[in-house]
Amino acid sequence: QEYLVESGGGGGQPGGALKLACAASGFTFSNSDVSWYRQAPGRERVLVASIDSTGGQTDYADPVKGRFAISRDNDKNMAYLQMNSLRPEDTAVYFCNAVLFLDLGTHGERHDYWGRGTQVNVSV
Repeated sequence: QEYLVESGGGGGQPGGALKLACAASGFTFSNSDVSWYRQAPGRERVLVASIDSTGGQTDYADPVKGRFAISRDNDKNMAYLQMNSLRPEDTAVYFCNAVLFLDLGTHGERHDYWGRGTQVNVSV
């Protein structure tokens, strides 16, 4: 089962904008913290932006601060990454991640969900 499915990737020009979407299903999305990661060719996957379950708190990696915005719509089980002022170094595969913590009384469980990623290419 695919719990997270990303969309919205593609080609963008420097200075342009793209909006990625992440559709969730099969778990209680509204209780999860969501993050976007990216992985450039030959590099490790790195955290880009995070948002808590209520959408009240967001965090960004320094390279994207002021340019990217993460958001979510718990009614639609969707998360988004608005990418503005694109740069060639934003080229990467972007992955959606959701982390759900379950309180089972005697212990807690962490569940990590990942999408397959969507390619973003920024070039002239």
